Amino acid sequence: MTPEQRIYTVLADVPPGKVVAYGQLAKMAGLAGRARWVGRLMGQLPKDSTLPWHRVMKSSGHLAFSEQDPRFEKQQRLLENEGVYVLSGKVAQHYFWQPA
Repeated sequence: MTPEQRIYTVLADVPPGKVVAYGQLAKMAGLAGRARWVGRLMGQLPKDSTLPWHRVMKSSGHLAFSEQDPRFEKQQRLLENEGVYVLSGKVAQHYFWQPA
């Protein structure tokens, strides 16, 4: 399995209502230390991708985009539709996925 496929596989497993940080996603896929690469990979997803890219954010809990970026609103809306409360562009730590 390629590194990209490993990331996609883990991302596909993130349940609705939960989020992961770029670094957390990389580590879970066996690619620790590759958070920035994961960010670039998320930015290259095709527009018609069904992967839940919106569940990936900064380790601080902040959304991936600045508030001026139209994708900020889209990410916030998708998260809130799943029951994730976003306050000032940030989600609380209890939304971070901790698989068994």
